[in-house]
Amino acid sequence: MRSYVAEFIGTFWLVLGGCGSAVLAAAFPELGIGFAGVSLAFGLTVLTMAYAIGHISGCHLNPAVSIGLWAGGRFAANQLLPYIVSQVLGAITAGAVLYCIATGKAGFDVSAGFASNGYGAHSPGGYSMQAALLTEVVLTMLFLVVIMGATDKRAPQGFAPIAIGLCLTLIHLISIPVTNTSVNPARSTGVAVFVGDWAVTQLWLFWLAPIVGAIAGALLYRYISGPKTA
Repeated sequence: MRSYVAEFIGTFWLVLGGCGSAVLAAAFPELGIGFAGVSLAFGLTVLTMAYAIGHISGCHLNPAVSIGLWAGGRFAANQLLPYIVSQVLGAITAGAVLYCIATGKAGFDVSAGFASNGYGAHSPGGYSMQAALLTEVVLTMLFLVVIMGATDKRAPQGFAPIAIGLCLTLIHLISIPVTNTSVNPARSTGVAVFVGDWAVTQLWLFWLAPIVGAIAGALLYRYISGPKTA
C-alpha cells in the first residue's frame, strides 16, 4: 500500500508541476517560461520524485513505464493494475487542483486545451494523427531504454534520476509542438477529463502509443544489454 500511495503522490506532482507550468506559466505575459521551461518542469518533477520515492515504489509515475518494466522483467504482473490505478487517480487529482487554481483567473477557458494532448487540429503545430502516433511510440520506446539502462545494476549508481529527468526534458523539447507531449497515459488522462470533448475522444492514442513504445523499448533494452553478469 505504501508503494501505491507513493505512486499517487509522485504522479500528482508530475501533473501538477508539468501541466501546471504549461497552463499557468508557459505564456504568462512577458515572463512566460515557454516550451523550454515546460520541458524542464516535467523533467524536474521526475528527477525530484525519483530521489524522494524511488526507493519506495520505483517512481514509475506512468502506466506505460510500469507496463514496460513488466515487459522488461523488472516488475511483477500482479502489481500492474494497482500501480496504474494509483497513477491515474494521482493525475486526475492533480488535474482537479490545477483546474481550481486556473479557474481563479477571470476569462480562463478550459476548452482551449488545459495542457491536453492532441493531434490534427488539436496538435500545437497541426501535426497529423500518424505523426503523433509515431512520435509517441518512438519517444516512449527510447524513454524506456534510458530508464532501464540508467537503473541497471551495472550502471553508475545514484545518477539514474538525473538521466531519466533529463531524458524526459529532452522528449518534451522534441515533441511539445507535435502532441503537447504525453509519453504517459496518466498525465494525458489527468487533464483530458476536465476538457472533455476532443481531449477525451483523442485520448486513445495517448494510451495506445506510449504502451506500445514502452514494451518495444523494454524488449530492445533486454536485447542490447545482453546476459547480466553477477
